Amino acid sequence: MDEASDRLHVIVFANEKGGTGKSTTAVHVAIALAAKGARVACFDLDHRQRTLGRYLDNRAETIKRTGRDLPMPVYETHDGESMAWFNDCLGRLGEHAEYMVIDTPGRDDRFARIAVTNADTLVTPMNDSFVDFDLIGQVDPDTFKVTRPSFYSELIWETRKHRAKIDGSTIDWVVLRNRLQHIEARNMRRVSEAITQLSKRVGFRVTPGLSERVIYRELFPSGLTMLDRNEFGEMGLAHVAARQELREMMGGLQLPEPAGSPLVA
Repeated sequence: MDEASDRLHVIVFANEKGGTGKSTTAVHVAIALAAKGARVACFDLDHRQRTLGRYLDNRAETIKRTGRDLPMPVYETHDGESMAWFNDCLGRLGEHAEYMVIDTPGRDDRFARIAVTNADTLVTPMNDSFVDFDLIGQVDPDTFKVTRPSFYSELIWETRKHRAKIDGSTIDWVVLRNRLQHIEARNMRRVSEAITQLSKRVGFRVTPGLSERVIYRELFPSGLTMLDRNEFGEMGLAHVAARQELREMMGGLQLPEPAGSPLVA
């Protein structure tokens, strides 16, 4: 875990494919940070789906309805059009925050590209399938060896080089493997080997994410997360396993610690 810092740390969740659990993961990271006492801001750039924003809307309603004192980030949703509003939101949200979590659309988007340029940690969630792997690289259909990085990987590569030239900063690119439970084992191994090969070529880190669990979909209407343990009563084994996954994922992201307390209990 990195040393504590009072500098704003920008965490961007970006993947041009949908259905990878990007918004769910972003919410859990934001709440995990807020639960440790960090000042967290969230910015939803997907004005069409608005999953992150609606998740936090639901959480705010749960707090109001129940009177529970749940950790809650400040948040905004962009309109998808205005550059002035985009810059204003970034400024207001980041003014007093230690972390800013930005969720981007599952498509190419000009504001998402700007967000990636400003990321300290770039998180690309993907499922264990070659359909998802195609976003970051291509493989030989017979040997499953990586033949070349994708346009997206090359774009991130150039973005990281540009950022380093501008201010000397490094964008830590993390490919988050949000795993499916019912996937054929040999396919999982092949995908894993391809990701490892590509990571050495384009310089991203790989860490486990969140498994496919019904509980994540069930939590959305209330805006709760696996960290809201007091809302569950006695937790079952599946809930305990999901919380452990979340702890491991937070450790794998290697975010700088807030000044008050460590991120991983």
